Amino acid sequence: MNIGLFGGSFDPIHRGHLTLAQTAASRYSLRQVLFVPANVPPHKQPLTAFIHRYAMVALGTQDERGFVPSLLEAPASTAAELRSAGPFDSAQGRLRNASVPTQDGVNYSIDTVRRLKRTLKKSDRLFFLIGVDAFRDVAKWREARALLAECDFIVASRPGYSLRDVAESLPEDLRPPAAVSRPFQKQPAQGDLVLPGVTLHLLEGVNQSVSATAIRAAAAQGKPLGRWLDPRVADYVRKHGLYRGERSEK
Repeated sequence: MNIGLFGGSFDPIHRGHLTLAQTAASRYSLRQVLFVPANVPPHKQPLTAFIHRYAMVALGTQDERGFVPSLLEAPASTAAELRSAGPFDSAQGRLRNASVPTQDGVNYSIDTVRRLKRTLKKSDRLFFLIGVDAFRDVAKWREARALLAECDFIVASRPGYSLRDVAESLPEDLRPPAAVSRPFQKQPAQGDLVLPGVTLHLLEGVNQSVSATAIRAAAAQGKPLGRWLDPRVADYVRKHGLYRGERSEK
């Protein structure tokens, strides 16, 4: 079975996230896509409480049968509370995949992938979903070379990026020689890039002008959020007063 892992802060989950996951699931026959809200992502400013971000993910993925809100990176205490409370009702989201191990502290993708793979069958194939902007920093991630070897990467491309940009984002020892990658500068970031120790699937046509920062700023000003968010997520943000205390430039 092909399984996608889509991690992020999801603060909040928006239409851009869902479009990426829907397109990837269709193109690469993903039977499931696990949406994994981070508890403490590296190099990030403080986030909205995990329980709110998890609830928004559950609400935003409710109509997609193969989309699973995951507790892979949930703080252990929160995961225990959710399990004891049972499934959320329709107003609060769904509790699924709760048996997956959780981890407190900073969440590193290599640890998450390894813990997830221990729960999968040997025949399962894991795909890591990521946007090209985030992928540009992948060489700085913890154990980047090992992470790239653990699973295929589906990288959501966008205009302005070339195949060479993607290749040169890899850790130095995985990059093709300059003489090989130089012609890539004229090629858009699309198709597959298969190198020793790494397989990248470049997903074009999913670019949407959606920014979580802009959404939070709009929410702070009490503006409608329907253009960016699933109606149930927008309603959740409004009912819980999320982002109301934030500065618009945050």
